[in-house]
Amino acid sequence: MSDDSSKIVAFPGTEVPGKRSGSAKGNVDMRSDLVDQAAKVIPEPPMLINLVSARVKQLNLGRPPLVRTDHRMGAADIALTEIIEGKIGPKEVEED
Repeated sequence: MSDDSSKIVAFPGTEVPGKRSGSAKGNVDMRSDLVDQAAKVIPEPPMLINLVSARVKQLNLGRPPLVRTDHRMGAADIALTEIIEGKIGPKEVEED
């Protein structure tokens, strides 16, 4: 089995309460392949970061995932998968 650690990137600014990872404080690890796929759905990095941050916060507060998960997925991976599968997206603002 291959080592998946090369596919992990740190997501800055989201701290998981009570969880210490190998990353710097305030970072959550997530799979780079999921980041790449989600970036195809939401190509603007600030919007993608804000959406993932907001969803990670919701998941950490107990909101249920909208996709199938396994024990290896962290909150950021779940949020990215939800974006990829079209379960969540940026809110459309209507202009008057």
